[in-house]
Amino acid sequence: DGSLMPHGHCLEWRHDLLLLHVGGDIATSLAYLIIPFVLIRLVMLRNDLRFNWLFLMFAGFIFFCGLTHILNTINIWHGYYYIEGLIKTITGLISMFTAVVLWRLLPDAVAIPSHSDLEEKVIALQRAEKELADANRVLESKVAERTKALQKQATTDALTGILNRGEIMRILTIEIERATRHNLALSIIMLDLDHFKSINDNFGHQAGDKVLINSAKVLQDSNRKTDFLGRIGGEEFLIILPNTDAEKAKLLAERYRKNIEDNYSIIAENTIQCTCSIGVAELAKDDVLNDLLSKADVALYAAKNKGRNCVM
Repeated sequence: DGSLMPHGHCLEWRHDLLLLHVGGDIATSLAYLIIPFVLIRLVMLRNDLRFNWLFLMFAGFIFFCGLTHILNTINIWHGYYYIEGLIKTITGLISMFTAVVLWRLLPDAVAIPSHSDLEEKVIALQRAEKELADANRVLESKVAERTKALQKQATTDALTGILNRGEIMRILTIEIERATRHNLALSIIMLDLDHFKSINDNFGHQAGDKVLINSAKVLQDSNRKTDFLGRIGGEEFLIILPNTDAEKAKLLAERYRKNIEDNYSIIAENTIQCTCSIGVAELAKDDVLNDLLSKADVALYAAKNKGRNCVM
């Protein structure tokens, strides 16, 4: 009831001794009472902590420790030792329970990465990200190369390396639209190698392929930078001549014919000469793709009927 005074009256204490006991207990109790609020605030702000309830247990333990120091101060003047003993007992029980829980949680606590572990993991992650970025760059480069190769494969004749039929026809459609819109001249050359079947029959298909490859190279070397060359059939080629009328186109066609005639393919000690027949057609007003191709085809057959190796 506060009447017990085993320590003696406070008036009999030395002032410096009294100041040390009272000051120390008050300072300790204030700290013990503030820390629980800090722990509770931490739990409220961080919902990702794995041991929220453990923080609350620590808060209770520290709070009762603070009450013990408060009673130590009061008991200097009034001896509430039963109350102090009860609080100490509660504090002891909470302390023991906390110690047991901490011991059981020790493996989990040890498993929590340290600051150095996290730094190593961050460095490893950065290294992995760099390796992934490098791998992505290599993959993008390979994809770009493969895409380019597929585009070339889709637009290029596999044997001769010049434009294939689909691509040369696509370009011709665009050039016809451009020439019609801007009222520009446009001519085409349809070229067919003479007696090509006899080359295959007499020397074999490999020889025929070699003649086709050599002929395509001759046409490419004779071509202007603004013109387009493509293979549209077995031994048939099409040349698109933008901004070129029929008269200039025939002069160019004669150059193609002469260069093909002067070209010789040497295959397995056989010297093969090949000539060509050429039909020239100029785009007329209101002509569409089929009209222009039909006129060139008619001119080509006229050159063949005339005896081949000529331009019509």
